[in-house]
Amino acid sequence: MRSLLLHWILTAAALWAAAALIPGLDFTGGLGSLLLVAAVFGIVNSTLRPLLTILTCPLIVVTLGLFTLVINALMLMVTGWLSESWGLGFAVSGFWAAFFGGLVVGLMSLILSAALAPKKSPVSSRESRLD
Repeated sequence: MRSLLLHWILTAAALWAAAALIPGLDFTGGLGSLLLVAAVFGIVNSTLRPLLTILTCPLIVVTLGLFTLVINALMLMVTGWLSESWGLGFAVSGFWAAFFGGLVVGLMSLILSAALAPKKSPVSSRESRLD
Protein backbone atom coordinates (compact mmCIF):
# COMPACT_ATOMS: atom_id res chain seq x y z
CA MET A 1 0.00 0.00 0.00
CA ARG A 2 2.86 2.35 0.83
CA SER A 3 4.48 1.84 -2.58
CA LEU A 4 1.17 2.55 -4.33
CA LEU A 5 0.82 5.86 -2.50
CA LEU A 6 4.45 6.73 -3.21
CA HIS A 7 4.00 5.90 -6.90
CA TRP A 8 0.86 8.05 -7.00
CA ILE A 9 2.70 11.02 -5.48
CA LEU A 10 5.67 10.53 -7.83
CA THR A 11 3.32 10.48 -10.81
CA ALA A 12 1.69 13.69 -9.60
CA ALA A 13 5.12 15.32 -9.27
CA ALA A 14 6.12 14.14 -12.75
CA LEU A 15 2.90 15.50 -14.27
CA TRP A 16 3.43 18.83 -12.51
CA ALA A 17 7.02 19.00 -13.82
CA ALA A 18 5.86 18.21 -17.36
CA ALA A 19 3.20 20.92 -17.18
CA ALA A 20 5.80 23.39 -15.91
CA LEU A 21 8.40 22.54 -18.57
CA ILE A 22 6.44 21.79 -21.74
CA PRO A 23 4.49 24.49 -23.57
CA GLY A 24 1.09 23.10 -24.44
CA LEU A 25 0.66 21.23 -21.15
CA ASP A 26 -1.22 23.39 -18.68
CA PHE A 27 -2.14 22.77 -15.08
CA THR A 28 -4.16 25.37 -13.20
CA GLY A 29 -5.43 23.49 -10.15
CA GLY A 30 -4.23 22.86 -6.64
CA LEU A 31 -2.64 19.86 -4.97
CA GLY A 32 -5.92 17.96 -4.70
CA SER A 33 -6.60 18.41 -8.41
CA LEU A 34 -3.05 17.33 -9.22
CA LEU A 35 -3.52 14.12 -7.23
CA LEU A 36 -6.80 13.48 -9.04
CA VAL A 37 -5.10 14.03 -12.42
CA ALA A 38 -2.38 11.56 -11.37
CA ALA A 39 -5.09 9.05 -10.44
CA VAL A 40 -6.77 9.54 -13.82
CA PHE A 41 -3.39 9.08 -15.52
CA GLY A 42 -2.80 5.87 -13.58
CA ILE A 43 -6.22 4.48 -14.43
CA VAL A 44 -5.83 5.38 -18.11
CA ASN A 45 -2.39 3.75 -18.17
CA SER A 46 -3.58 0.60 -16.47
CA THR A 47 -6.64 0.13 -18.69
CA LEU A 48 -5.84 1.47 -22.16
CA ARG A 49 -2.07 1.00 -22.36
CA PRO A 50 -2.06 -2.84 -22.36
CA LEU A 51 -4.74 -2.92 -25.05
CA LEU A 52 -2.90 -0.42 -27.25
CA THR A 53 0.39 -2.25 -26.70
CA ILE A 54 -1.13 -5.52 -27.87
CA LEU A 55 -2.85 -3.92 -30.87
CA THR A 56 0.28 -2.07 -31.99
CA CYS A 57 2.76 -4.85 -31.24
CA PRO A 58 3.92 -5.10 -34.89
CA LEU A 59 4.64 -1.35 -34.96
CA ILE A 60 6.50 -1.56 -31.67
CA VAL A 61 8.65 -4.40 -33.01
CA VAL A 62 9.34 -2.71 -36.36
CA THR A 63 10.31 0.58 -34.68
CA LEU A 64 12.41 -1.23 -32.05
CA GLY A 65 10.19 0.04 -29.25
CA LEU A 66 10.05 3.69 -30.28
CA PHE A 67 6.32 3.47 -30.97
CA THR A 68 5.80 3.21 -27.22
CA LEU A 69 6.58 6.94 -27.12
CA VAL A 70 3.50 7.49 -29.30
CA ILE A 71 1.47 5.32 -26.92
CA ASN A 72 2.74 7.44 -24.01
CA ALA A 73 1.61 10.57 -25.84
CA LEU A 74 -1.83 9.07 -26.47
CA MET A 75 -2.17 8.19 -22.77
CA LEU A 76 -1.32 11.77 -21.83
CA MET A 77 -3.78 13.12 -24.40
CA VAL A 78 -6.59 10.92 -23.02
CA THR A 79 -5.70 12.07 -19.50
CA GLY A 80 -5.85 15.69 -20.63
CA TRP A 81 -9.19 15.17 -22.34
CA LEU A 82 -10.71 13.48 -19.28
CA SER A 83 -9.24 16.08 -16.94
CA GLU A 84 -10.67 18.93 -19.00
CA SER A 85 -14.05 17.20 -19.13
CA TRP A 86 -14.09 16.80 -15.36
CA GLY A 87 -12.71 20.28 -14.59
CA LEU A 88 -9.47 19.13 -12.95
CA GLY A 89 -7.35 21.91 -14.48
CA PHE A 90 -5.02 19.79 -16.65
CA ALA A 91 -5.03 20.38 -20.40
CA VAL A 92 -3.01 19.06 -23.33
CA SER A 93 -3.04 21.24 -26.45
CA GLY A 94 -1.86 18.76 -29.05
CA PHE A 95 0.09 15.67 -30.00
CA TRP A 96 3.59 17.16 -29.82
CA ALA A 97 2.94 18.67 -26.41
CA ALA A 98 1.73 15.24 -25.29
CA PHE A 99 4.73 13.54 -26.91
CA PHE A 100 7.31 15.69 -25.15
CA GLY A 101 5.22 15.70 -21.97
CA GLY A 102 5.23 11.91 -22.03
CA LEU A 103 9.01 11.97 -22.29
CA VAL A 104 9.26 14.31 -19.30
CA VAL A 105 6.78 12.28 -17.23
CA GLY A 106 8.63 9.06 -18.02
CA LEU A 107 12.06 10.48 -17.23
CA MET A 108 10.88 12.23 -14.05
CA SER A 109 9.15 9.08 -12.84
CA LEU A 110 12.29 7.07 -13.50
CA ILE A 111 14.57 9.56 -11.72
CA LEU A 112 12.27 10.03 -8.73
CA SER A 113 11.65 6.31 -8.35
CA ALA A 114 15.37 5.56 -8.49
CA ALA A 115 16.16 8.31 -6.01
CA LEU A 116 13.51 7.26 -3.50
CA ALA A 117 13.73 3.48 -3.87
CA PRO A 118 15.04 1.70 -0.80
CA LYS A 119 18.60 0.55 -1.29
CA LYS A 120 19.38 -3.09 -0.58
CA SER A 121 22.89 -4.01 0.40
CA PRO A 122 24.31 -7.18 -1.12
CA VAL A 123 25.58 -8.33 2.28
CA SER A 124 22.18 -8.19 3.96
CA SER A 125 20.48 -10.12 1.16
CA ARG A 126 23.17 -12.80 1.28
CA GLU A 127 22.92 -13.04 5.06
CA SER A 128 19.16 -13.48 4.88
CA ARG A 129 19.63 -16.46 2.54
CA LEU A 130 21.94 -18.11 5.03
CA ASP A 131 19.30 -18.11 7.77
